Amino acid sequence: MVKLHQKYRDRGFEILAFPCNQFMGQESGCDLDIKKFVTEKFKAEFRLFSKIVVNGQDCHPLYKYLRAGSNLYDPVTKTFQEIPWNFAKFLVDSEGKVVKMFPPSDAPEIIETDLEKLL
Repeated sequence: MVKLHQKYRDRGFEILAFPCNQFMGQESGCDLDIKKFVTEKFKAEFRLFSKIVVNGQDCHPLYKYLRAGSNLYDPVTKTFQEIPWNFAKFLVDSEGKVVKMFPPSDAPEIIETDLEKLL
């Protein structure tokens, strides 16, 4: 994702990262520790926000919105599937509409194809 950000940021692409500790405690540190880790280890230059909850009863409103606009929402039953694992990615257009949700296993190159269509 760092490489995608570097390649496309001058064309308006932004990454907004929201750490979450709901996936086997992978983000157990404080916000400053997490930021230090991603900037030093991965040279990340994108926006990193405070830790939030992405699943369950206390799900952050942003993730309720992202899930509602993606294939994680079933309009028939009006239920949401949970975010499957850390590093799930949502591609959102310039109007704020969710274009697609990419599971954590999808490589950045898969996202790049859809991203190119938006820029």
